[in-house]
Amino acid sequence: MTIAQRINQIRQQIPPQVRLIAVTKQVSVEAIREAYAAGIRDFGENRLQEALLKQERLQDLSDICWHFIGHIQANKAKKVLEHFQWIHSVDDLKIAQRLNRLAAELPYPPQVCLQVKVLPDPNKYGWQIPELLTALPDLEQCHHLKIQGLMTILPLGLSQEQILAAFQQTRELARTIEQRSHLRMEQLSMGMSDDYLLAVQAGATMIRLGRIIFGERT
Repeated sequence: MTIAQRINQIRQQIPPQVRLIAVTKQVSVEAIREAYAAGIRDFGENRLQEALLKQERLQDLSDICWHFIGHIQANKAKKVLEHFQWIHSVDDLKIAQRLNRLAAELPYPPQVCLQVKVLPDPNKYGWQIPELLTALPDLEQCHHLKIQGLMTILPLGLSQEQILAAFQQTRELARTIEQRSHLRMEQLSMGMSDDYLLAVQAGATMIRLGRIIFGERT
């Protein structure tokens, strides 16, 4: 199947309001152009240097929306803010406050999601739920960030039932945050190539798909 055929097949499986983000880690610029030609406008990268090289070569595609989905190192936070319209991976209070300070110099507030771990996973970054709830008053003071919702990446090896339950728990956490703060949690960035249909079932508004669009990475 071509990239366009895969994208078309995915679109037929999801509601039109779910935002399809093509994850382009280790994907060629030519493949990104194919996805763009098939209608994709949202592209996700998790490595800053790789992303900057691609953005340089894709400047003619001026309506691309770039999403940063990787861990943010403090010394690269400014560059991430300058080159991405969305940041999905705000994974602790320290980085949220740093981004907020830096964003004060921008003409518009960056749109961000808070990366949360609803299940224990030593291999992933993200807020533990109690830690995130405790930090809500501090996050409410991040006036230069447009906090839009939650992002999660689940541990490997879960059953379908466990995956669905974890995504539903993320959705419920978003509701809890809205009840306990003035933050609006309108976006749920959850679901990747193996579990996006379960994420959509649980209420995902954004799904991040790489392999199922572009094939296995070399």
